[in-house]
Amino acid sequence: MARSALLHVMTQAAMKAGRSLVRDFGEVQNLQVSMKGPADFVSNADRRAEEIVFQELSRARPDWGFLMEERGVVEGKDPQHRWIVDPLDGTTNFLHGIPMFSVSIALEREGQIVAGVVLNPAMDELFVAEKGGGAFVNDRRLRVAARKTLPEAVIACGVPFLGHGDHPQFLHELRGMMGEVAGLRRMGAASLDLAYVAAGRFDGYWERHIQPWDIAAGAILVREAGGFLSGVDGSKFDHAAGHLACGNEAIHKALVGELEGARRSREALRAG
Repeated sequence: MARSALLHVMTQAAMKAGRSLVRDFGEVQNLQVSMKGPADFVSNADRRAEEIVFQELSRARPDWGFLMEERGVVEGKDPQHRWIVDPLDGTTNFLHGIPMFSVSIALEREGQIVAGVVLNPAMDELFVAEKGGGAFVNDRRLRVAARKTLPEAVIACGVPFLGHGDHPQFLHELRGMMGEVAGLRRMGAASLDLAYVAAGRFDGYWERHIQPWDIAAGAILVREAGGFLSGVDGSKFDHAAGHLACGNEAIHKALVGELEGARRSREALRAG
């Protein structure tokens, strides 16, 4: 596929950061003997990758701002453009030696995501998309899966972890979803969940309490692969809203319907 100059800049930044992460990932196994060692090492690996992405993108577009996991908001002279970056999505996977993590870079123009790159360097998979240009993995065109009903679908989800999210709410949704779908999966990296929906590997995905840098790049992959996105409640998709549901048109509609049913059921239980 022919890549625009912007997409080329994004992929080069992701690949350079990815090479750094792969080198660090190779050292993780050697650090598993201590509790403190691996966590500190991974935090440093995260920061190194973010610094690489920051320097590469700043060099290419010095006036553009950033929203980054570690740095937070970095204001730019150009208010219309902003990079949204997660240098290591899937930190817990990385820490445990599980090769499911990514570098995620999105370009936001006037509040809308217009390009995205998700790289899993451990598996050598580069997912890219640009508004109006389609979605690709390693230069192969992507399309969302064609399955139409939940009983034949494999659905990905995000699981709230210790001290975060609404665990009772998720368990209520999970209980309902388990009885409706062919299978449920938890990847541990939202950007890869979305990339896998775009690739047709997952039929749908939902998650709450999530950050914009986790989903911005993956969202345009899904959209450019023919998928549909919204909030978990069916509201217009907003990468800053903190929740989403996606799939092809039929699965997305069914997924949102099931989540709404779980919400109503929980409210009825609360009302007694």
